[in-house]
Amino acid sequence: MNIAIVGATGNVGRKIIEVLEKKNFPTSEIFLIASSKSAGKKISFKGKEYTVEDLETFDFLKVKIAFFAAGSSIAEKWATKAAEKTIVIDNSKFFRKDNDIPLIVPEVNSKDLIHFKNKNIIANANCSVIPIVVALKPLHDLYSIKRIVISTYQSVSGAGKAAMDELLIQTKDFLDKKKLAPINFTKQIAFNAIPHIDSFLADGSTKEEQKNHDEVKKILDKKIKITSTCVRIPVLVSHSISTNVEFHKKYDLNEIKKVLSSSPGCKVVDEHKDGGYITPVEAENKYETFISRIREDFSNDNSINLWIVSDNLLKGAALNAVEIAESLIKNDFYGK
Repeated sequence: MNIAIVGATGNVGRKIIEVLEKKNFPTSEIFLIASSKSAGKKISFKGKEYTVEDLETFDFLKVKIAFFAAGSSIAEKWATKAAEKTIVIDNSKFFRKDNDIPLIVPEVNSKDLIHFKNKNIIANANCSVIPIVVALKPLHDLYSIKRIVISTYQSVSGAGKAAMDELLIQTKDFLDKKKLAPINFTKQIAFNAIPHIDSFLADGSTKEEQKNHDEVKKILDKKIKITSTCVRIPVLVSHSISTNVEFHKKYDLNEIKKVLSSSPGCKVVDEHKDGGYITPVEAENKYETFISRIREDFSNDNSINLWIVSDNLLKGAALNAVEIAESLIKNDFYGK
């Protein structure tokens, strides 16, 4: 089929191109789209060089699926227009809370894809929510989750290429004993941790924390109670999530490890020894959601702790978007 990638020159757009190529996704023709300032750039796909086209003049009737990887402002202005002509898979936060638009993580709720026909748009979940629900769906099926306490440690790539550049520049400047001036962050990011992602809400939480709350409920189960704290850390790629899970019933820890080891998208790395766990660096460029430090929480009944790590540009964004498209094809939703 013919497909388009809007935001093809950005972090997530380039990752989508990479994933499509690695998966040998069935494309007849691919159109790489961006703003007028990026139009004309050259990007390679499957050994062929493509010229980036201008979003303002592109006709979405040319394609069967359009991946949007250009942020909320572009999605707000262009996704609905594109959806009049094609199926849109949007990576931004703009459509996620819309009850008429399915919020999809294929391992968890691919059956909800059928609802894309409401507006011809499918929303991709938040980059920290995706690994959480991938890891917790099989446990919810087993023991029914009552409450989740989440602490995220999110890489700077979640804030874009400029944020990644700032970390690298600040790190060099710090080692050169130069004065550090934050630009994309509220405080110094090099050798620091910032408990603030996205803007603050009236109750003192941030929009990123609210996304966790809203999206986990929408994807997994609206009855689950959730609280979270989101922290930006000086890591280039991969988000880590410390997750405390309380179940409605007693659990078997060995069964939990066994189920997670065989669940789609999950990989358990949990040895009780030095280095017997996954860190962000090791998860980079990997498709799996890694789960480590699986253990009982003796402070609360029916509770466990998990350490979840995932490449936020892949499973947290580009890979999940491509897997949504694969699910559309597999279930023949796009052809109905």
